[in-house]
Amino acid sequence: MPLVWDYPKAKLTRSRRGSVLLLERLINFGPGKGEKIHLRKVKEHWGALRLFPNKRRLMELFLWGKPQS
Repeated sequence: MPLVWDYPKAKLTRSRRGSVLLLERLINFGPGKGEKIHLRKVKEHWGALRLFPNKRRLMELFLWGKPQS
């Protein structure tokens, strides 16, 4: 996976894969000051997200109320 912070954010948001990379970064490393994780986007891209195992289980609890894996 390329390092997301090496690329301009505006350029990444143009493509679907770039949006997924930014979302993965938000979940895996935590949002920065003033950033939020939108659950609608997480649900939309759930199958494509490559998350750390513990973060994946936590997001499953937030989204569906129980761990699915």
